[in-house]
Amino acid sequence: MKNHFQITRDFLLELNFNITRENPDDGLLVIQKENSGIRNLIIGVAPPILIMEQFIFKINNQSEKIFKSLLQKNRDIVHGAFVLDDSGEKVIFRDTLQVQNMDLNELEGSLNSLSLLMSEYSDKIIEFSKY
Repeated sequence: MKNHFQITRDFLLELNFNITRENPDDGLLVIQKENSGIRNLIIGVAPPILIMEQFIFKINNQSEKIFKSLLQKNRDIVHGAFVLDDSGEKVIFRDTLQVQNMDLNELEGSLNSLSLLMSEYSDKIIEFSKY
C-alpha cells in the first residue's frame, strides 16, 4: 500500500509537474510548472496534513498599502492565502490539505488556485516587489 508521500508524488506527476527535488524521509517535494507561475513550490507531507508554500516576493519597505492589498486579495483566493514568514519580510503563498482523504482533484484545485493567483495578480506582485 502506498504511503501519503508516494500518493502525493504520483498525483503531481499525473498533473505534469516537474519534481526538482524530493526527500521521502522528510516528506518534502519541490515542484515547478513555469507556464503556470509555479516555481520552487515546496510541498511537505506531514500527516495528517500536506503543506504547500511558495515564496512570492520580499517586502523591502513595509507599507500599510501592501499589507492591506494582500489581505484584500486573500478574500478572493479560492484555496490558500498570502502569509508572511517569521521575519515579516517574505510574502509566501501557503495552503494546507488533509492527506487522509486527499484526491487528485483536491490537490489540483489548490495548485490551480496558486496558478490563477499568479496570473491575475502578477502586476501587483511586481509593483510591490519594487517598493
